[in-house]
Amino acid sequence: MQNVYLDYASTTPVDPLVKKEMERYFCQAYGNPGSPHQLGQEAHRAIGDSRRRVAKVLNCSPKEVIFTGGGTESVNLAIKGVCRALKHKGKHIITQKTEHAAVLRTCEYLEKSEGFEVTYLPVDKEGFVRVDDIAAAIRQNTILISVMYANNEVGTIQPIYQMGELARKHNIIFHSDACQAGGLLPLDVGKLNVDLLSINSSKVYGPKGVGALYIRNGTNIDPIIHGGEQEQGLRGGTENVSGIVGFAKAIELAENRREDEVPRLCKLRDLLLDGIIKSIPDASVNGPTRCRLANNLNVGFRGVDASVLVSHLDAKGISVSTGAACTKDHIKISHVLSSLGISDETAKGSIRISLGKHTTQKEIEYFIFTLSDVIQQLDNVHKITLRANLR
Repeated sequence: MQNVYLDYASTTPVDPLVKKEMERYFCQAYGNPGSPHQLGQEAHRAIGDSRRRVAKVLNCSPKEVIFTGGGTESVNLAIKGVCRALKHKGKHIITQKTEHAAVLRTCEYLEKSEGFEVTYLPVDKEGFVRVDDIAAAIRQNTILISVMYANNEVGTIQPIYQMGELARKHNIIFHSDACQAGGLLPLDVGKLNVDLLSINSSKVYGPKGVGALYIRNGTNIDPIIHGGEQEQGLRGGTENVSGIVGFAKAIELAENRREDEVPRLCKLRDLLLDGIIKSIPDASVNGPTRCRLANNLNVGFRGVDASVLVSHLDAKGISVSTGAACTKDHIKISHVLSSLGISDETAKGSIRISLGKHTTQKEIEYFIFTLSDVIQQLDNVHKITLRANLR
């Protein structure tokens, strides 16, 4: 039995080159970066070097990069930090309905606990939010707009630059969750026109539990974790030196490989889609036909329970997802698919297939064959059950 991992949008394996670079900071250069002795200062220098490497990928100043404990923390720091710093100017936030839970739950918290108002904009059937809708939602008390760069479930790539341009015109802070974009899309913050950008390590073949937030110079933001003066006073606590070093190496590698990797993934994704449509005629693609992440395919199968399908594929050595990995209840309809106007029946039978740097054509061919076989088996069981119930 083959082992085929097709859940790279959930997390990625650590690159051996990343692991090698991290190893020194576990048991050799293990000092606290805030300590004055040699071990501490070596760790301090490693963080500084890592900050410069991440800043190079983002095309920003190293002082504009804050290391965090992951993408979710970066999102929380961006949204809560700005809202608390600017609440004297207004308490209105604009976002969209298909955001990751990190954004949606943070906004809901601010609504319930801190008196903020949030406008959740609709998207079209491919997951795009209209810039005109954002413009129409702006009020005098709007202080923050947050729209993700690329969707984690259906791969929709939003027109971030135009949104940032609109925000700047109205003197509103613009944040984007770019956790799915690393190694797949450009991360030049100037060309993206953002004030805040959340990125993480686990999606770019780096270690879990580390991320970063780009904060444009001059952007007012309050810390959400208090302690020491680490990370310019915006993220208290002893730094995760090995994780930060690994993240910097990982995102550097991902960016260096991007121009070659994206066309390869697009070719494999198109091969995958063609194979599914030919072998399973009732299959339907969820999400955009254009401006879609190279490694993302979300497909619905009518009359199929996605959680059962995922379980059967897992038994065959294939790893895919029913949607966002952060969703615990597999029976619950994806809020992303619902927002796209997809029927409950199709949504319940939808899986997310996400490719990565280890994905091969042979794996895609094995997946297509196995998927067709499993769905046929499930369909036969369904027909037998229906006949038994009619007796």
